[in-house]
Amino acid sequence: QVQLVESGGGLVQAGGSLRLSCAASRGTLSYFGVGWFRQAPGKEREFVTAITWSGGGTYYADSVKGRFTISRDNAKNTVYLQMNSLKPEDTAVYYCAAKSFVVSRDAAGYDYWGQGTQVTVSS
Repeated sequence: QVQLVESGGGLVQAGGSLRLSCAASRGTLSYFGVGWFRQAPGKEREFVTAITWSGGGTYYADSVKGRFTISRDNAKNTVYLQMNSLKPEDTAVYYCAAKSFVVSRDAAGYDYWGQGTQVTVSS
């Protein structure tokens, strides 16, 4: 059983940066792939990025490629999402999720979810 807690969200101007963290408050993330998803008001939850358990593989949605970077520190039981050059369309609640074995762009494949953290980008 893994319990995930996101932090680092907030209000930022367009062009600014934020770093989100996803920490395991219970259990270990070391053997899980981790994904970040986001959901804007009135829209479906969408894939943002994912990282394999070792950190050797990373995957990004086209909309964030080149602006967002996912990384992990297994010693700290934490996964990070560095978000640069933020745009108003990045405004959403961001969720991290953990998945056994191979990571996926499909939210349905993830076993554990955090409560989400709000990111708001003003124009």
